[in-house]
Amino acid sequence: MFVPLSVLEFRDRAATFFGDKIGVVDGEAEFTYRAFATRTHRLANALIELGVKPGDRVSFITFNTHHLLEAYYGVIEAGAVLNPINIRLAPHEIAYILDHAGSRVVFFHRDFAPLIEAIGPGLATRPTFVVLDGEPGGIADHEYEALLASGAPDPLHPELDENALAELFYTSGTTGLPKGVAMTHRELYLHSLAAQIGLGFTEDDVVLHVVPLFHVNGWGTPHFLTMIGGRHVMLRRFDPTALMAMVERHQVTRLLAVPTIFNAVLHSRERSRYDLSSLRQLIIGGSPASPDLVRALESELGTQAIVGYGLTETSPIITLAQPRRVLTDHEPAERRQERQAMTGWAIPGVAIRVVDADGTDVRSDADQIGEIVVRGNTVMDGYYRDPEATEATIRDGWLHTGDMATIDEAGYVMIKDRSKDIIISAGENISSVEIEVALGGHPAVLENAVVAAPDDKRGEVPVAIVVLKPEATATAKELRAYCRERLAAHKVPREIHFRDALPKGGTGKVLKAELREPFWAGLDSRVH
Repeated sequence: MFVPLSVLEFRDRAATFFGDKIGVVDGEAEFTYRAFATRTHRLANALIELGVKPGDRVSFITFNTHHLLEAYYGVIEAGAVLNPINIRLAPHEIAYILDHAGSRVVFFHRDFAPLIEAIGPGLATRPTFVVLDGEPGGIADHEYEALLASGAPDPLHPELDENALAELFYTSGTTGLPKGVAMTHRELYLHSLAAQIGLGFTEDDVVLHVVPLFHVNGWGTPHFLTMIGGRHVMLRRFDPTALMAMVERHQVTRLLAVPTIFNAVLHSRERSRYDLSSLRQLIIGGSPASPDLVRALESELGTQAIVGYGLTETSPIITLAQPRRVLTDHEPAERRQERQAMTGWAIPGVAIRVVDADGTDVRSDADQIGEIVVRGNTVMDGYYRDPEATEATIRDGWLHTGDMATIDEAGYVMIKDRSKDIIISAGENISSVEIEVALGGHPAVLENAVVAAPDDKRGEVPVAIVVLKPEATATAKELRAYCRERLAAHKVPREIHFRDALPKGGTGKVLKAELREPFWAGLDSRVH
């Protein structure tokens, strides 16, 4: 008998087999999986009472809270489409998303009440507003807990089309207005299975949600961690001290985060005060990581560190740099750590190629650079209500990522840069990531970013923006000399500028466009 694929199965499975286990922790609030499931049923019934129909979009503007985790099941159980919104976007971008998605109901944390009050009246159609962690009033029509209390605790058992839209995520909009990535029930279900096979989580795993859940459901953890009965611990705002305290208190076993967050933990003055020995694995994503970072994490924290890679358009994980014994049994530990810092190899169900401008596969020599293209059952069908963007991104059945990479004989991909971040200097393609990795190895450098600056002779030259570690010192001359020992002469940054911090988006990625802009101010083109 054909049974449509739906992540609701994962919630029901957790409630059946792990019902009495504490499955969700958010501050002082704790919920067993049975209680969690009941809350999602109440949410689903309450949404229907509000007039939500199958296919309607329901938006959330909040931090990592149990409310949003509940929405990953309750909204879908109501037959609606969940739309978590990046809280770091500008007000006009959030307003655009609500209008473009046609949101029927908008849930918002009380901290965002001023934002909602400002943009709400200007929306094309007024949605129903529900405040989280707060009292109704002002623009809010309902309060979350009261709304849940009004909903019946009985499951709905909806008849879902596995190919229908289930979740809608909007990209950060760094090159224009945000684009909606439409994800089906089938894609989300199959991604959970593939990610679980790749990562091998168990019921004993405790995950601290560091990655924002508005970022393609926090790399899939709301689904596959629930599926195997692990424990969710919510981190509403990142702070290295708070993170370490929660790791110790809740005996967290796995962390998924961007390199800047792991760097912040490594270099925190408070680290020695906390017991982090429960950690079994660190998964680094969002930005390229260096072998030095992997080595430091494994040495200082005594746990495995690997890189993962994916996009919103791919649900998201498509590669993991998990070590393979067929390779590591014959290689030194240093080589293993180098591989774990690579972009990784494809998880089950995903096909990856690295191709040149003509669509021909590059050599598997870890040297020739091409673009990563991907296809599989976890790749989006297209952008929501945007056929032109879909056509530009998905060609001949392959999704073009815009990430430039190499591939080696063992199938490990290594991202060298985003296509837009490649620096073309005197006809030579220079990878900003390669320079960043080299600079990041200097003992005084906490983090850095490399961008293209215009040059009358060479067209473009690399320029580095550097943040030093607390109490560390280094001059631009010293850092350029350090790079000359590790890079070809034309790759050494022409200039090095120091800052107290780098600008970052909602997921912790460095905003290179913002760093690049001052160097190009007054020029008509951003290519010289």
